Amino acid sequence: MKNKQFLWIILVVALIVMIAGAIFFIYRQNGQIKDLQQQSELAKDELSDEYQNLVIDYEGFQMKVSNDSLVAKLETEKMKVQRLQDELRTVKATNTKRIIELKKELETLRAILRNYVQQIDSLNRINVKLTNENRQVTAKYNQATQTVSQLTKEKEQLTETVQMASKLDASNITINGLTNKNKVTDKINKMVKIEVQFIINKNITAPPGEKTIYICIMKPDDSVLTKSLGNVFTYENNEVRYSSKRTVEYGGDELPVSIYWDIEEYLTPGTYRVDIFADGNLIGKKSVKWDK
Repeated sequence: MKNKQFLWIILVVALIVMIAGAIFFIYRQNGQIKDLQQQSELAKDELSDEYQNLVIDYEGFQMKVSNDSLVAKLETEKMKVQRLQDELRTVKATNTKRIIELKKELETLRAILRNYVQQIDSLNRINVKLTNENRQVTAKYNQATQTVSQLTKEKEQLTETVQMASKLDASNITINGLTNKNKVTDKINKMVKIEVQFIINKNITAPPGEKTIYICIMKPDDSVLTKSLGNVFTYENNEVRYSSKRTVEYGGDELPVSIYWDIEEYLTPGTYRVDIFADGNLIGKKSVKWDK
């Protein structure tokens, strides 16, 4: 009887020990599971942060790029990152397999971003090179423009100098009042004709050929003696009335010229002025005072 009781005691003690061991094992396993869950949650949170940082990186590079095609590609990849980021939020921390897959997807998207970064750097280098080349071309263009402007100015100055050099010039100008016997008089009431004599000076730069010489005889009141209101020529873009004209053949040497005005109107005493024109230029002038 005593032996049976002792056997039962041993069985009960063994059972208690086994139950205690099982409880300890289960408690330990639960602790390990909690640790694993915490580690999975932490890994999930870190992975979520990495996805968010990648989204920020894509947005940052989009702002630095002006190439529309590349911006569109960056936007497409950024949306992929955001879709996977949204999926990661819904995945349970215990779904280790999917989290590992999402981590691999993250590495792939990072590699794609690095490739785009290389393209952006390459484009930036090309843009810098093109900008420098454009500056050089612009500088050369500006320099060429300045050179052309200077040459044009010099050409204009040379043309003006040539024009001035080729301008005819009248010298030895005399204004005579003539009587009906062709005698010179300074009495205006005895005059029947006005004679204007001068010499066109030698000028080898002036183009030879026929020259029309105009004289304008101004009365004391500055009005021009003229036979017709249609007797005009152009001077400095204006129509000027003339008194008389004469066409001469000029070859570059000195050429004496005489031009006459027949007095058919009443002339008052005073100072008369004669202006001489040729080739659209004023080539000489002279004044004379006549008494009554």
